[in-house]
Amino acid sequence: MDTVAVINQKGGVGKTTTTVNLGVALAELGKSVLLIDLDPQANLGTHLGVDVIDGKTIYDVFVHDVKLKDVIRETAEPGVAVVPSNLDLSAAEMELVSMVGRETLLRDALEALDNGSPGHYDVVLLDCPPSLGVLTINALSASSKVLVPLQAEFFALQGMAKLTEIISLVQRRLNPEVELTGIVACKVDRRTKLTHEVLDEVRRVLGDRLLETVIRPNVKLAEAPSHGQSVLSYAPDSNGAADYRRLAREWAGVPLEADPPAAAGRQTKKAAKKAAKKAVEQQADAAES
Repeated sequence: MDTVAVINQKGGVGKTTTTVNLGVALAELGKSVLLIDLDPQANLGTHLGVDVIDGKTIYDVFVHDVKLKDVIRETAEPGVAVVPSNLDLSAAEMELVSMVGRETLLRDALEALDNGSPGHYDVVLLDCPPSLGVLTINALSASSKVLVPLQAEFFALQGMAKLTEIISLVQRRLNPEVELTGIVACKVDRRTKLTHEVLDEVRRVLGDRLLETVIRPNVKLAEAPSHGQSVLSYAPDSNGAADYRRLAREWAGVPLEADPPAAAGRQTKKAAKKAAKKAVEQQADAAES
């Protein structure tokens, strides 16, 4: 079971969007995927059309010792299941203050799931809250890999030093296997000079941990959650779907295509229009002569 913590202590950078759509894209590649919401805002479950008000959630796993298998919900996305959150989780950090071993509760729950569940998940993606508290420490303690969605903006590297420090601390004290594996740049507009400057700086500081795939701005990514779907189901031919399919291939080690399918299709249409325009101009020139 490959467990990945999707982390950035800044809000609004695309953690939940990446968790959902990367998970669905990995399922398209044949992986069995479990998504776990560790954010009290509960956006992950809502994004997938899951009722986060009724029923047990990850809060019950942390506080009431409920087994993880008893809070897993199936989704409409083939091959993807989810453990939802709700606002109760916001109180968990206070309730866990005096609990011995609170930093490894999620790891223990996942190990019990892996050993005792009749089903098997190839990939577990943990959608972390925008903080570095006990819930995020639990995610790092349970994971072997860390994926950081990073917005291509002026303050892109702000907070990365603290995050890498926390990862190193968890490596030393709780989980020697966890490492910062990848950084995916989100909301990338390559037409702007600032975007190129930011990506160059991230690459200079963090090297090849910056993934080749970038996520472009796409309105379908913003629309999909309101329909309770991933962008791959809601708008399968969109740039957003193409980018996350490409990210899944890169993450899984599958050879990348030269261009994401949606982008390639648009380029082909653009070239065809250009050729047609040129043909019309040539015909007009011939008629005049």
